[in-house]
Amino acid sequence: MARWAIGDIQGCAEELAELIKRIGFKRDRDQIWFVGDLVNRGPDSLKVLRLVRGLAENALSVLGNHDLHLLAVALAHAKVRKSDTIEAILAAPDRDALLEWLLQLPLAHLEHGDLLLHAGVVPQWSVDQTLELAGEVQRALRTDPRQLLSSMYGDRPDRWQSSLKGEERLRFIVNVLTRLRFCTPEGRVDLKQSGRPDSVSGPLMPWFKVPRRASTHARIVFGHWSALGFYAGDRVLALDTGCVWGGALTAIDLDAAQPLPISVPSRQPRSIE
Repeated sequence: MARWAIGDIQGCAEELAELIKRIGFKRDRDQIWFVGDLVNRGPDSLKVLRLVRGLAENALSVLGNHDLHLLAVALAHAKVRKSDTIEAILAAPDRDALLEWLLQLPLAHLEHGDLLLHAGVVPQWSVDQTLELAGEVQRALRTDPRQLLSSMYGDRPDRWQSSLKGEERLRFIVNVLTRLRFCTPEGRVDLKQSGRPDSVSGPLMPWFKVPRRASTHARIVFGHWSALGFYAGDRVLALDTGCVWGGALTAIDLDAAQPLPISVPSRQPRSIE
């Protein structure tokens, strides 16, 4: 059995199908972990959802910010953005089944010492606490999806406090797990920054570079950060190589002693996020 992880797909269905073939995936023995952002901005989000859902027990995905945005548009009347490419999903005959499947996906998953999530964690969160907080959001999403999805937008609060409650608490957890790139050692997050790791100065730094962060006893597998690209170090594996922006779609064997990326070049026009 092999455990593969694949970076942000964002509707790049042709590249996903080719990458699955290239890694020699076998349904009778292998599993694929997806870092989230299955949909949006790419050309065929509907096909991606159908493909990943069709893998059944052979696939494990967490929710990314674009997946949550799709759910918010579909279930909570969120505004469709000019860059969205989710119309085919909303009009599909299997729309309800696909949305219900998405609602059941977690925001974090731990297995064999690997923690799968979409974006990051603040330095103060341990692996166990990250899973507990992700579970809070997941329960809210399943119990009252419209309430959670309609209140998740916004960048405040920008610092973790265990005393946070209600919508503010859930919004902060969602933002960290699905949008985080940079933070301070004290855990203040800056969700506006999306450039290369060396594009900021002062107290801000990549979340995984913060000294003595509490989550280092698991290897964290994540995406979301196309300007970072593939990165293996600091007890993390970053897998967003910008397929939707004209980069590549990347997979890695999680059980390899020295994991090396396997990539399929994007068919999308080269652009900047």
